[in-house]
Order: sequence, then C-alpha cells, then structure tokens
Amino acid sequence: MIVRAALAALLFSLLTACVTEGGKPDPLKSDEGRDAARDAYIQLGIGYLQSGDASRAKRPLQKALELDPSNANAHAALAVAFQIEMEPELAEQEYKKALSNSDGDSRIRNNYGSFLFEQGRYQDAYEAYSAAAGDNMYPERAKVFGNLGRTAQKLNKPQLAKQHFEKSLRLSRNQPEVLFELAQIAFDEKMYVPARDYYQRYSKMVKEQDARGLLLGIRLANIFDDRDTAASYGLQLKRLYPGSPEYRQYQSEQ
Repeated sequence: MIVRAALAALLFSLLTACVTEGGKPDPLKSDEGRDAARDAYIQLGIGYLQSGDASRAKRPLQKALELDPSNANAHAALAVAFQIEMEPELAEQEYKKALSNSDGDSRIRNNYGSFLFEQGRYQDAYEAYSAAAGDNMYPERAKVFGNLGRTAQKLNKPQLAKQHFEKSLRLSRNQPEVLFELAQIAFDEKMYVPARDYYQRYSKMVKEQDARGLLLGIRLANIFDDRDTAASYGLQLKRLYPGSPEYRQYQSEQ
C-alpha cells in the first residue's frame, strides 16, 4: 500500500506540474517527463498485480501504453493481468507485442512459456523456455531450466527432463521442487540411493511436504526398511491429504 501511494503521488505531481509557479513547462511535453510518467504507471500496475488486483492494474498499464505504445514492460504486465483474468487470447496478444518490442527479453520469454504451459501447449512452452535458457546472462536461468524439465515431463520425455533438472540444480542448489523431481525420476528408474539423497535434501528445505512428497517418502522408507518414518509419513498423508490420489495410492500399496 505504501509503495502504491508513493507511485500515485508521483503520478499526481507529474500530471499537475503544468500549473506550477513561474510558468514551468508541462513535464509531459518532454521526453524525460513522459518516460517518468510511463514508468510510474507501469510500477503502479505491477503493484496492483502483486497485490492480486488484476482488474485495477489494467488502467495504469493502459495509460502507460498511451504514453509509449511500444513499451515491452507495459505489454508484458498487461499480458499477466489478462492471464490472471483467464482471457488467454488477449494475454497472448500482449505477450507477442511485448516480445516483438523487447528484442527477445528472456524474462518475457520465460513468462510467456509459463502462460503456454498453463494453456497445455507444452511444445510451444518448451520452445519459449528454450529461447530464454539460451541467454547465459539471464539471472533466473536456473528457474528456466526447471521449467524446461517440467515441460519435458509433460511431453513424456523423462530423460530430457532429468537433464534439464540437473542443469537447473547446477545453476542454483537451493531448489526443493527440482530436488524432488530428480528424486522421483531416480525412484522411477529404481536408482534408490540417489533417489534417497535427492529426497533427503528436498525434505530439509520444505516446512511441510505435499501429498506427492509424503508418498515418495513412504516408498523410499519402505525400500530402506525404515518403518518408523514410513508410518509417520503415512499418518501425515492421512491427516493432511485424506482425499488425495496419493493417499488412495498409499492405501492400495498397504
């Protein structure tokens, strides 16, 4: 709220500066003033998005585009707003405008890939993520490789997924989701020792495991004859996720 109030105050000062004393020129008549107003509108829109108010985010983002119709950041943020509102056609239009005006910005490519993944367009998502992963200087590259791994899983390519997850982990070791996926892949390959290693590293990083994590923990505990851990995880699965497919699978395996 404080950030949005400050941005709103900045916008007010920019938009009312034409009536300042001494006949000072309207800042919106200068390139610097228009850029400052555009950026303030974009940040205001992003602030609304971060607070979960996609509807209110659209207006300042549209104002930003009135000042700078080709601004990639405004188009990308507007794409996210439409994505939240479940307007996929409008979201895709804005993503494409953002990409065409950003010279292939890796952050936007990654976000576009996530949009395509959400739509079930896994091959398209894989291509978008691959383009983002090709940027060696992109600071979120580890997450992009994690996204590539999850997309490869959806494409029924477990070995390719494994390669991407391993690359992701080399770039950033503190990724519990990636550790879990590697544990699951190793378990499916009957490589139980590395599966246990990945799983133990994963479980130390999460405060509370989800149903998938608990089920894998039970299966590994059973393989290594750790009955106490298997029983403890079984009780947690029953208590926390009694209606989950994982709990039904657990019951069928008993």
